Amino acid sequence: MDRIRSAFNGMLNTERYSRFTLQPAETGEPQADVKLSDDNVIELEAGGSPSFRPAPLHQSRRGTVCLALGALTIFLIGIFFGYISHPKPQENCETEFVTPVPVVQEPLVQLEQTLDWKNITKLLTEKLTSKAFEKTLSDFNLPSRSAGSAEDMKLGNQVFDEFKQLKMSPWTDIHYVQLQMPNSQRPNRVQFGSDVFKPQGYLAYSASGSVEGKLVYGNYGRPEDLDAVQKENVELTGSVLLLRAGKISFAEQVDHAASRGASAVLIYPDPQDFKYQNDTVLYGHVHLGSGDPYTPGFPSFNHTQFSPIPSSGLPKIPAQTITGNMASALLQKIGGPESNANTGFKGKLTSVSYNLGGEKNVTVEVNNTLVNREIHNVFGVIRGFDDPDRYVVLGAQRDAWGAGYARATVGTSVLVELAKAVHQMVTKDGFRPRRSLVFASWSAGEYGSVGATEWLEGYMASIDKRAFTYISLDGVVMGCGGFKASASPLLYSLLENTMKEVKFPLEAVTLYDKMKNTKVLTPMSSDDPAYPFLAFSGIPSISFHFTSPNAEDYPYYGTNLDDMDHLDNQANQHTSKITAAAAQFAGQMALRLVHDHLLSLDVSRYKSALSKAVYLTKNQFSKVKDVSPTWLYKARGSFQRAADSITDAISNTDLNDKEACRILNGRIMTTEHSLLSPYLSPINTPFRHLLFGRGPHTLASIATTTDVKQLHTQVALATWTLQGCANAMQGDIWDIDNTF
Repeated sequence: MDRIRSAFNGMLNTERYSRFTLQPAETGEPQADVKLSDDNVIELEAGGSPSFRPAPLHQSRRGTVCLALGALTIFLIGIFFGYISHPKPQENCETEFVTPVPVVQEPLVQLEQTLDWKNITKLLTEKLTSKAFEKTLSDFNLPSRSAGSAEDMKLGNQVFDEFKQLKMSPWTDIHYVQLQMPNSQRPNRVQFGSDVFKPQGYLAYSASGSVEGKLVYGNYGRPEDLDAVQKENVELTGSVLLLRAGKISFAEQVDHAASRGASAVLIYPDPQDFKYQNDTVLYGHVHLGSGDPYTPGFPSFNHTQFSPIPSSGLPKIPAQTITGNMASALLQKIGGPESNANTGFKGKLTSVSYNLGGEKNVTVEVNNTLVNREIHNVFGVIRGFDDPDRYVVLGAQRDAWGAGYARATVGTSVLVELAKAVHQMVTKDGFRPRRSLVFASWSAGEYGSVGATEWLEGYMASIDKRAFTYISLDGVVMGCGGFKASASPLLYSLLENTMKEVKFPLEAVTLYDKMKNTKVLTPMSSDDPAYPFLAFSGIPSISFHFTSPNAEDYPYYGTNLDDMDHLDNQANQHTSKITAAAAQFAGQMALRLVHDHLLSLDVSRYKSALSKAVYLTKNQFSKVKDVSPTWLYKARGSFQRAADSITDAISNTDLNDKEACRILNGRIMTTEHSLLSPYLSPINTPFRHLLFGRGPHTLASIATTTDVKQLHTQVALATWTLQGCANAMQGDIWDIDNTF
């Protein structure tokens, strides 16, 4: 039997060859061995070209007969083995009849979109209703939700459970961060003559200590404000600057004060800028950066080897918030020269002349303490069907100083309702997103996007080449009647197109028609929640806000007045309707980004933004004769040609061709990330973006530098950052524009 089996296997495993010798034939032409495998696929043994396909071999009649006899022999042997391997059943044994289970072939899942864009937007609008948000806003409304607290953890678990019910494969990202809190045993103090104040609010990451200096009023603390003070011969060195909140962030105010030699800063809300009682307490942070400032450039995971050097953005002087009533008491006795009315220094505190001071001493004592807190970021994902490894991220912070209704409740509600809507569209309505959507709930956002930045630092290698857009859901509802947005130029066209499709809440017009005569785009500030994604990670990012008329800021951020009643008043009692419109706006942007074969990122919109930034350096080069701008201008030209080549390739490509679009998408996605300067350490200079970053590497810094040696280095590094970006946008190395 074994011999028969061996012979049978030998017949089946016999390989067939057709001989093409490698030795030169008489004609001198080289030949090759070609092996015919069992599945009739031709494989080259050696040499030859992959494109070589020999013609089918001709067989003789004799060979045909042999093959037929062989097939007959195999058939007979098979019958014989089948017979002897199945003996007759014994008569006394019970026979068990098993009903055969029919093999049902599952239908193939249709991965192509079965819905056009019009149907997709209609479905999204139908699911994101004001009625749905009334319940969700109530579910996520809490009186307190400070970062790392029990309430914060409870909300995080609530979001996690929502994602779990939607089968979004939720996961949690845990960090151990250092947050600064007031010292309950030693409260902060401000003493001015016989007046002693103990403010309840505070500024996280302020320097600690007790400082005494001349009290000086410096308006908003902008560079032009401090210049105006110095022109009045008021000394800033060693002074304690009294500033009113607004116009710029707390961190920028303290940084500007420190750069002029001030020893401490006091910040208050003036009635001209904030329409609430003068005893309202302010909270905030003064870290000129984002993330945990005691692990700059590193993620704050447990047992991480922390950097021994704190963030360069930490202030070296104490800073403290005070109420309007406290500021009024200080300004009534400040003395000194009157401020120039043309500089707009005068606020609306009653019985106050807003003199500049510089004559009387004030003492500021800050005793804040660092505490270690465990914070949880919560994620869920709806995977794409074509390119699941490419994703758009939608995120919202869930912590706040107090109730944080506009700050955190609204954004978290939009995040969850959007996840529900898209999930239903995929599971019930036949929507097939080509790319993935990641939904993120951040913690410690009030301390400078700590949770989000730590995530970026921890997973940068996995994120920067795959996350192609970040959409911030923080502060999307601030009022009713206005609209503003901050974004990367790559998203300008998408922003404009979405405004043309989304209805303005409470009116029968589109958002575009409502705002067409109003300035919508504003520069992205360093305290914007989307800023670290853009300037630190090089991910095209956007934040948007429905506001009061004329795009006025929501006045209750950073106070205990950010609650449901105050937001309802700002929104004319239509908070749920405006929240639904904000969700539709964010949802349409996200779905457009994951729906089309080609990414809705317009590289052509970057040309004007870059040209404007380069043009602003022109005056500086005219003052410094020893440094030429030629190479910087040439790099700008390379960038413009690279952008034009992408635009031309798009117009000449079949956008239904998946592979062609994936190649184009790869070129588009390199743009933002390649504008991060590769010559800087993210520890010392985290915001490395050439246009939107902070530091000497930026084009804005080049426009103000007067030192020749420093300017020469700045121009060289900026030139090669820009040229490297242009080269990356070209795609293949053989297509790079080397005319530089």
